[in-house]
Amino acid sequence: MIHELFLLLSTVVQPSLAFPKLTGKDPLGLRAFTHIWPRHSATSNLATTSSGADFLWLSQDDYSGPSFFDNFTFFTDSDPTSGTVHYVNQTDAFANGLAFFNETDGTVGMKGDDTTWLPEGQNRSSVRITSNPQYNTGLFILDLNRAPWGCGVWPAFCNYIPPMTVLQYSHPTAQGRLEEVNGPSYAFISASRARDRAPIATGNLAGNAGCGITEWSKASYGPFFDEQGGGVFAMKWDETGIAVWSFYRSAIPNDITIGSPDPANWGVPVASLAPEACDPLTNFVNHSIVFDITFCGDWAGNSYATSGCPGSCSTRLMDPTNFVNASWSINSLKVYKKQTITSTVSPAIALHVSVLWLSVSVLSSFVMYLS
Repeated sequence: MIHELFLLLSTVVQPSLAFPKLTGKDPLGLRAFTHIWPRHSATSNLATTSSGADFLWLSQDDYSGPSFFDNFTFFTDSDPTSGTVHYVNQTDAFANGLAFFNETDGTVGMKGDDTTWLPEGQNRSSVRITSNPQYNTGLFILDLNRAPWGCGVWPAFCNYIPPMTVLQYSHPTAQGRLEEVNGPSYAFISASRARDRAPIATGNLAGNAGCGITEWSKASYGPFFDEQGGGVFAMKWDETGIAVWSFYRSAIPNDITIGSPDPANWGVPVASLAPEACDPLTNFVNHSIVFDITFCGDWAGNSYATSGCPGSCSTRLMDPTNFVNASWSINSLKVYKKQTITSTVSPAIALHVSVLWLSVSVLSSFVMYLS
């Protein structure tokens, strides 16, 4: 299986503070406050920019639950990657079970059609959605239970116009997962295989094929990813560059779990793009978030013959049972924005945190009293 993380350069392109849970009789009100606020605490998510300014990652948008699709538009044009796919509108997607909210577990689902037999050459129905909000930097954290996979399947989760893809792959194989840092021919990329610091890209790349980074674990995507409960993919995009992390379910950092993310605590990213040769603030502008599932196409179709998958991509597309795993199961997508702590904004934030601290302290004391 080929699994890709993309960071694509373009000249045109597009949090919520939470306290630790109250447990038993531990008076966590004060501890919750000190976890968030102190300037120099080792457990604080207060970070410092290269210029010496303190900042926090604060909640901007939360895509989850029954309102997940409210701020997305269903794309119905021809697939820009030449996939053998028919993207359906929102009404048809919900009517045919290709997009849904699962009330039992609170997850959001999207899938390709896995019930209809097709004549060879006919497009298979699927879903592609684009966020209505656009972004110019941010911290994007996607929590998945499962992601689409299978021969001829080509899903993507990306920031688009054109794409800066965080997660993408095609075909299962016995090899590890492939991640990529992509760039157009006019951009010079200073990228690295972050975990071993090996340079992988140079300037004047042909088209947008990009450069690959191989993820070391088979559990990073596909059936192994699904079997161990999925995980989290995170992308940080700011003036320091662009970086991507992946975490298995059992290794998700606690600061992500409690809604107070701090990338400084996450270790070495899977892929990173340095800012020196390509300013991430001026070369990436007005990104929308995109989820899709396409079939065959420029990548999955052209690589099919060497993928180890049976037959041809066009004949495989005919049988719906080949696409039972072509589905997203999403717990949440959370977007955080960087908030610099200045003399102007810090009193307001301090008041906000203080009120929350007081509320939690009172609640904690009340719980202890009842106990």
